[in-house]
Amino acid sequence: MGQRGCWPALPSAATASSASARPPPRRVEAVGPHPLARYNRQKISRSRAVQPDDYQLFMQEMSGVKPITSDQIPPSSPLPHPSEAQLARREAAMREDGHEPDGLTMEAVEMLRPSDPVGFKRDGVQEGVYKKLRLGKYELQASLDLHQHTLREARVALLQFIRDCLERDIRSVLILHGKGERSQPQALLKSYVSAWLPHIPEVMAMHSAERRHGGSGALYVLLRKSDRKKAENRERHLRRLA
Repeated sequence: MGQRGCWPALPSAATASSASARPPPRRVEAVGPHPLARYNRQKISRSRAVQPDDYQLFMQEMSGVKPITSDQIPPSSPLPHPSEAQLARREAAMREDGHEPDGLTMEAVEMLRPSDPVGFKRDGVQEGVYKKLRLGKYELQASLDLHQHTLREARVALLQFIRDCLERDIRSVLILHGKGERSQPQALLKSYVSAWLPHIPEVMAMHSAERRHGGSGALYVLLRKSDRKKAENRERHLRRLA
């Protein structure tokens, strides 16, 4: 921030005549950085090992994914909606990569109410693990905000988000779908997201969030370990046995 009262000193009598021949200096209004730009610079300054080009590439890959640093979810500005051509390209890419599971229907699903709690866990997920997830005891490593998304946009964003999280060994995430109290029909996006997640093999469990994280308008989601992390754990276990 600029210092108060820091205006140019008045010219002395000896220099007044020469100064009058020059045009007066223009006052330049200070323009503050965009919050995201300031956030990016702060992150870079803390991690000197990250090169700017690498950081920009990472931020592009993680578009829509926000690390959570507190128990409160800050409001986010809506991003520009992708065009039909962009959505079609993303959907085609996911089909080619095998990242589009069956069951993520765009047809009718069971409709929920805005206040309905949602829960799901796969066989093999321990009750203690599920309880910690329900109570918001796990550190939230990333979040995806689906507010203002159409169903088609939300479907693409959700699949891309989960794929990105797996590649980065992120397991505990928050998905904000909103309660949908003003949508027609109510809870439209909430109903579809809740129906989609159990059909994604990488999702081990999910549950409506605690009030501090969005309540019935958000979901805690536990993802499976990545293949790389599983291999590391097996190797670590074998070293202990050796």
